[in-house]
Amino acid sequence: MEARGCRLRYLVAGSGDPVMLVHGLGGAAANWLALAPLLLPGRRLIVPELPGHGGSEPLPAAPSLNAYGDRLALLLDEPTPVVGHSLGGAIALRLAIRHPELVRALVLAGSAGISSGSRRARYSLTITGLLKPGKRIAPHRRRVAQSALLKTIVFGRWGAADPPALSAELTEAYLAGPARHTDTASAARALMRDDPRVDLERVRCPTLLLWGARDHQLPIGDAFEYARRLGAPLRTIADCGHLLIAERPEACADAIQRFLAGERVVPPRLDRGAQI
Repeated sequence: MEARGCRLRYLVAGSGDPVMLVHGLGGAAANWLALAPLLLPGRRLIVPELPGHGGSEPLPAAPSLNAYGDRLALLLDEPTPVVGHSLGGAIALRLAIRHPELVRALVLAGSAGISSGSRRARYSLTITGLLKPGKRIAPHRRRVAQSALLKTIVFGRWGAADPPALSAELTEAYLAGPARHTDTASAARALMRDDPRVDLERVRCPTLLLWGARDHQLPIGDAFEYARRLGAPLRTIADCGHLLIAERPEACADAIQRFLAGERVVPPRLDRGAQI
């Protein structure tokens, strides 16, 4: 799609009620490889690649996350639930605030925003933008996918609670997108400038917070603050890090399905997840 000076790549599958899935910083549509098939039955999934990511062109100017949210709005023609992971959650919020008629519900999965402007986050995002580790690793993704040690080096601490448990297919999917990125730095800068707390009272649609209990990149405290300010339920996924949509897709799908069906998000027993 030609989206106001930016050619936007997006994938569509299935038929039925629409759901949009928005990936995070440095990600691509393939980040949803594990979760999307679980949500597909009876739905039409819309999976964009954010400007500057994957096969989408950079924005001509990106002073704030509003520009990203406005581009995603062009893909929607009816009220649609939006699931956003990490940066995708922060952009989904901007989409819901600026285009409330298009967002029927929100799922914020390990959403950026609350602590993204902290000194630690600014330092991390700036260094990552300069070094572009994803682009450097992408050519070696098959080798990484076959090695428990390399998966731990690449995804450990910041991303997955148990990196060796990531399948080879999923590992390659996560590492393939960065090879095509053209501008992730603009999104990182816009994220650092964005403070969603000043506008959260403008979110009118039902919202669910979905978080990895062992997320070291975006702390669980961010989830509590989002939940408190939005008056939204919070579902935590046990033994799971920031990449919860890849690590525990079944648990994420269960929470999302129940939420979209209007049920209370409470697991049947406290074994793989917990309601807080």
